[in-house]
Amino acid sequence: MKLHQILIVAVSIIFLAACSEQTYEPREVNQETDVCQICNMSITHVDYAAQTVLKNGDQIVFDDLGCLIDYILQNGEDDIGASYIRAENSSEWLNIKEAVYVYSKDYWTPMNYGVLAFSAQTEAENYMNEEPGKLLQYEDLLTLNWGVHEH
Repeated sequence: MKLHQILIVAVSIIFLAACSEQTYEPREVNQETDVCQICNMSITHVDYAAQTVLKNGDQIVFDDLGCLIDYILQNGEDDIGASYIRAENSSEWLNIKEAVYVYSKDYWTPMNYGVLAFSAQTEAENYMNEEPGKLLQYEDLLTLNWGVHEH
């Protein structure tokens, strides 16, 4: 009887561990040491930084959302636990799949990709009332004709 109870507890623990969802949290960017994985530029404008947390726990930082999307397109998403971008109007990290984006070739970003992130569509629309742009979702970023714009 005791062996049966021990087996039930052991199986329950294994089952719960297998079903628990892994979380991937963003970290703060260090302006003095972090370098963009794609363009090798120092990350001096933290408000536009992006990052990816791999499933193995490694973290990769980018100086612009366009560099992060370039990384995803080159490497796929299989090893990515989560990716984050800084919100345009706060220092909040947004999951890139939940954020809403506004694009304009006239927006300044560190690599001049011109895409800004917002936590909600209403925030993005309010921004576009003053600075016209095109509203995008995450899926749109994967097919966007990314290009560095001259200003």
